[in-house]
Amino acid sequence: MAKATATALVITPPDIRTIQFKIQGSAPLVINRFSAKARDAMIATQEAGSQAKSKKVREPKDFDALYNGARHISNEGWDGVHAAAFRNACISACRAAGFVMTRAKLCIFIEPDGFDADDLTPLVRIYGEPQNVISPCRNASGVIDLRPRPTYFPWSAQLRVKFDAGIMSETDVANLLARAGMQVGIGEGRPDSKESNGIGNGLFDLV
Repeated sequence: MAKATATALVITPPDIRTIQFKIQGSAPLVINRFSAKARDAMIATQEAGSQAKSKKVREPKDFDALYNGARHISNEGWDGVHAAAFRNACISACRAAGFVMTRAKLCIFIEPDGFDADDLTPLVRIYGEPQNVISPCRNASGVIDLRPRPTYFPWSAQLRVKFDAGIMSETDVANLLARAGMQVGIGEGRPDSKESNGIGNGLFDLV
């Protein structure tokens, strides 16, 4: 009988490196965090179960509270944006660059500058002052509504990108991030929004 041939399987160790970029917003950045008040209201309704009121009482809309509730504020008190927004933008940009998205998911990550004081969301710090911009939008029912959103412009950020150098080079990372900033964007109203074609918000350039 023929003997089976032993085959050695060699898996190379990950070559994880970190590269830093400064980015400058070329369009307004609009943040829409799921507020603690909305979360607590959902928890109360679900805990009440069948005892929850069938008819909702329409309370006066507090635009300032809604604006502040939509902000990501770190434990240190600075404003930020979800760190995953940049990673997701880079992965989405792979479609325009001809790179396999599933590979990008495994080799590119964003290091956070801190965490949200309320829900520990990993954040990248935004350098820029927020403005309370109230804009019209259309609800799922088709009804026009007014929504206050924290909007930053001008804005900038420092990104620390971790990547697997066995899969992507530093130049690849820089080019992918540049495409993400020019073609995908982050936040509300970005060109790559899943719910619409966007309005050109959240774009940025590498400095």
